[in-house]
Amino acid sequence: MQRKERSVQGELLAVAFKIFETEDLEIYGAGRTDAGVHARGQVAHLEVPVAKGTPEQIMMRFNDELPHGINILRVEKAHPKFHARHDARNRTYVYQISKRRDAFAKKYVWWVRDRLDVRAMSDAAARLEGFHDFSSFGDVEKEGQSTMVEMNRVEVTEDADRIYIRLTGSHFLWKMVRRIVGVLVEVGRGRMTGQAVEGFLKNPSREPAKLTAPPSGLFLEKVEY
Repeated sequence: MQRKERSVQGELLAVAFKIFETEDLEIYGAGRTDAGVHARGQVAHLEVPVAKGTPEQIMMRFNDELPHGINILRVEKAHPKFHARHDARNRTYVYQISKRRDAFAKKYVWWVRDRLDVRAMSDAAARLEGFHDFSSFGDVEKEGQSTMVEMNRVEVTEDADRIYIRLTGSHFLWKMVRRIVGVLVEVGRGRMTGQAVEGFLKNPSREPAKLTAPPSGLFLEKVEY
């Protein structure tokens, strides 16, 4: 929720108040995303006093009222103790880098003009897999928050027009994915080595913060439970 700005959570909650005819509601998402970041597979939950129709009817009512930039793909009845954030086991993000200027996709890619060495980026990405201290790559949102993250996969692939960086982990620190992407792009440019990337896991550094990728290319792709 934002006090003076529109947000996905705020828009969903406003429609929920209308559908369920009560203001005693809260919507909880699987995770927050920065302004300008997208989600293909965000998951959220809310408790309501009365269902007000079948799950499909509720989904249709939400989508009729929501702005075009928010679309609910599925609604289902959950266990009373289910929590979209606390019960999540893994989250997958994908970052899209465009190899060329794209007239239609500016909001959804980062156009990197330099030719990138995808093989070098893949080698550096593999060094990030495992259980590590990612304090160099993310900021903590509250005092005492752990910076240890189980990174299950960091994969770099490409097709004719784009490079995709896909990351699956137990959770992610604030701005962590965008900083990892920024560092991997520097590797692709030949300005940084895989060993240097590995070094950020052992010795905290502010260098990745200076290389934070723009939000436009980042998508929350999937949440697993």
